[in-house]
Amino acid sequence: MSSIDFTWLIGGPQGSGVESGANVFSKVCAELGYSVFGKREFYSNIKGEHSYFAVRISDKQIHSNVNDVTLMASFDAETIFRHFDEVAPGGGIIYDTDLEKKTIDDVHTLDNYFKERLHKQLESKNKPFTIPGVLEIAKEKGVHLYPVSFSKLLEELAENTSNPKLRGLVRMYNVLGVSLSLGLLKMPPDSLLKSIDSIFAKKPLVAEINKQAANFAYNYASAKFSDFTHTLPGTQKEPDTILVQGHFGTSIGKMVAGCRFQSYYPITPASDESVYLESHELLEIQNDRPGSTLVVQTEDEISAIGMMIGAALTGSRSSTSTSGPGFALMTEALGWAGINEVPIVLTLYQRSGPSTGLPTRHGQDDLSFAVHAGHGDFPKIVYASGDIEESFYDTGRVFNYSDVFQIPVIHMMDKFLSSSVVTCKKFDTSKITIDRGQLLDKIEGEYKRFKFTEDGISPRSRLGLDNGVFWNTGDESDETGHITEDPVVRIKMMDKRMSRLDMALEKIPKDEQVVSFGIYDYTIISWGSTKGPIVDAIEMLKSEGIDIGFVQIKLIHPFPSDYVKSLLKDAKTIIDIEANHSAQLGKLFKQNVLQDIDYYVLKYTGRGMTCTEVYDSLKKIVENKADKREILSHGA
Repeated sequence: MSSIDFTWLIGGPQGSGVESGANVFSKVCAELGYSVFGKREFYSNIKGEHSYFAVRISDKQIHSNVNDVTLMASFDAETIFRHFDEVAPGGGIIYDTDLEKKTIDDVHTLDNYFKERLHKQLESKNKPFTIPGVLEIAKEKGVHLYPVSFSKLLEELAENTSNPKLRGLVRMYNVLGVSLSLGLLKMPPDSLLKSIDSIFAKKPLVAEINKQAANFAYNYASAKFSDFTHTLPGTQKEPDTILVQGHFGTSIGKMVAGCRFQSYYPITPASDESVYLESHELLEIQNDRPGSTLVVQTEDEISAIGMMIGAALTGSRSSTSTSGPGFALMTEALGWAGINEVPIVLTLYQRSGPSTGLPTRHGQDDLSFAVHAGHGDFPKIVYASGDIEESFYDTGRVFNYSDVFQIPVIHMMDKFLSSSVVTCKKFDTSKITIDRGQLLDKIEGEYKRFKFTEDGISPRSRLGLDNGVFWNTGDESDETGHITEDPVVRIKMMDKRMSRLDMALEKIPKDEQVVSFGIYDYTIISWGSTKGPIVDAIEMLKSEGIDIGFVQIKLIHPFPSDYVKSLLKDAKTIIDIEANHSAQLGKLFKQNVLQDIDYYVLKYTGRGMTCTEVYDSLKKIVENKADKREILSHGA
């Protein structure tokens, strides 16, 4: 039996319910036992501009999207114009017949650069600048077309249900698109209705209307269209598999790790994490005791990091979540936490910069910034997660690192992860342990907060603890926290703080610093969310008899130079893959390992990498046909 690898795409204007439709499709596929990887892309406006969601499903484990689309559901002209060429031969396009008179110039949200490229393509094939023109191109390459009048479907549904309000209810188009797709694919309808019930659990009337529309559209497609060769009947579901959104890993991880205070100022793509925590502020903890996480939306990012530091001084595990521009405002206070040995966790959801940049797009743009953030020398850990499941367990780790070494930790996430919907193993809360380091419960006798100790870690008091009075200042201080500029004390204090970096390299387990997926003549180094496309691309090449190694570097700072060097000793060609222009990990690698990168595979369009792009670049490298810098560009 051949394996299933299928990609479904839905698009529409921002605010048209594309994400809800994609969530229904993803949930149905997950319930049927398929591995799911969905990724949303959208423009940085509130409403109107193009938004689309590509959902890849397979009966084998997958970790990324591919370039080709198998079935596209479109209820607006822009989706057809932008994505018709992505649909592979043998695939299909479900489209609204009400769009057939649309021309390229009718779609005002198409930018001039794209229009110019599309005009040239249509001219070269002698096609009109219309929806029928691009659909003809798709049909000529073997794509099946499935025309449906979405408005007439709603009219018929309104008559059948005696509900005239359904007429012209454009908001329902996303449900129609999903349901037509499932009907075409002969997927079991029960899963569709259950998924709608689940998503609209708190809105039973809305759920009922959506189920009526879904059932009607499903029956319409399954009865009318029979020439589509792809079917998705379901497969054996892996036990303990869940469907999660991108921010679930860090937000649920914070709850389980004992984070009890989170501050934030709204910013894309970090806000989803804090909003999720706000929605689940009350939680059950061990021994049936109630617990809670206090979430505060502050007036700006400077206040957010200040409140986090203040909460940490009380002994509470505290964090904030932000993106590049917000992080820029936090760096002075980050240094204050560093000089005062305050354990904090800052979750940095990166996006494309600089400045506002591409605010709703992906980028691994802030690695160098995170490593060097803040003026002066102070210890910090920069740690990167590669996927959503990983980020859950990593969240528990970074809180422990922060408490044990009494330093700020920057946990690197990004837009690729935050906008993904994936299936993964159920989070195992028993694997997260809590280590508060040298946090004191009681103090007897004289107490010095910044005491010089044999191991370089000073026992930590908390605000309000008897006999545990301490002073904090942004100036250099002595053991009690009082300001001093004595040169001897300065040397001892700086050495004490900075010794935490060597201590971290020594005490953090090697498999938490770096993950090796095998070492071969050609070996990749990378970090963060590129992990998924790389792992899938390596599997694709392996099926052709080509072995590629992969070293995922998680501990970025302090850099595990000796361990990375030992892992790569037998590799002959080093390939750096990352989503930024300047190859920031590659620079850190060269600086710390003293070895050159042979090839770079980079993407900085703001769109996430696909495994197809990575596969193509790696194949060119192996065949000695690649440029030194391979630049990826797939995505609308």
